[in-house]
Amino acid sequence: MPALEEKVAFLKRPESYPERTRHVETKETHMSWIFLTDTQAWKLKKPSKFDHLDLRSAEARRRNCDEEVRLNRRLAPDVYHGVVPLTVRTGAEREPGRSASAIARSLMEGAKPQVKCLQLDQPGNIDDWLVCMRRLPADRMLDEEIQKKTWLREDARRVGILLTGFYSDAAPLPMPTEVYVEQLKDELRSSRDELTKRKQDLNGELIESTVTRALTFIDRHFDLFDGRVCTGKIIEGHGDLRPEHICLEDKPVIIDCLEFNRTLRIVDPASEFMFLELECERLGAPKAGELVFTTYCEQTGDSPPDELLAFYRTYHAVVPAKVTIGHLQDHAIRDVEKWTARAERYLEMAA
Repeated sequence: MPALEEKVAFLKRPESYPERTRHVETKETHMSWIFLTDTQAWKLKKPSKFDHLDLRSAEARRRNCDEEVRLNRRLAPDVYHGVVPLTVRTGAEREPGRSASAIARSLMEGAKPQVKCLQLDQPGNIDDWLVCMRRLPADRMLDEEIQKKTWLREDARRVGILLTGFYSDAAPLPMPTEVYVEQLKDELRSSRDELTKRKQDLNGELIESTVTRALTFIDRHFDLFDGRVCTGKIIEGHGDLRPEHICLEDKPVIIDCLEFNRTLRIVDPASEFMFLELECERLGAPKAGELVFTTYCEQTGDSPPDELLAFYRTYHAVVPAKVTIGHLQDHAIRDVEKWTARAERYLEMAA
């Protein structure tokens, strides 16, 4: 079967796609390869193993693609087209540029078929799977709008209204408060362990003091978390509410939810809003995230305690710091200083 490098080379060619495209833009992430045609985006998962995810088999990648489409259609129903097979046809009869008689002679002489023809959404042996999406306008993503300073208050309000409907429609999860807070503690401890492994690059004292403070807060303010659980505020959310996942079209859409681990999608909406606020602040526009959250509060009447919001902010600085430094486990990463500096920035914001 084709190696990952062969699949990537095939998907970089414009003629590989069902729709006509002038060129293909390629992006590599920690978990995927993304191929942008004129009108669509195609995502190929890497056959890798991560802390919460094992994608080494084609079947595991298929299940992950199915789950990504299912979950993301909640906030981007017209973006995720579906899951498309990458198939392989082997045999000398598929070799381009050779006549039938030449192929027949080579086979009679004992030559083995060597040509592997990769195809998208065509008959053949299924080797892999891709998520097919509508290509979104890059200049309308919230992170780009923040960078250009072109985002508007109305943009933030419409995102807040979208999220209000999403969270209001989500069924409350019947979960003991003890289970919910233990999940938060587990993520904080895991983050401390992973960040401490890089203490030669990061501020070890800052890591320890920040995580210890957060863990102590949970123990001392159990009632705050219990109040959120008992009022039905714990739901299955997005899990990765970043500005780069929000497209400010006339009808905004939000993509790239955290599809591979349901536990990490079990959230308090207030927690997700604090993460968005933190990310907007990191990019230089704290007001954008604040306006999204304010819209939600006005629409729902929800008013989480300030102390709890401060905790969620700390939590969402520590955990992304772990995720950020985790990029350095990918040996293809060359810009070590970039990811180390970002992790350090998160820790400073947590403090």
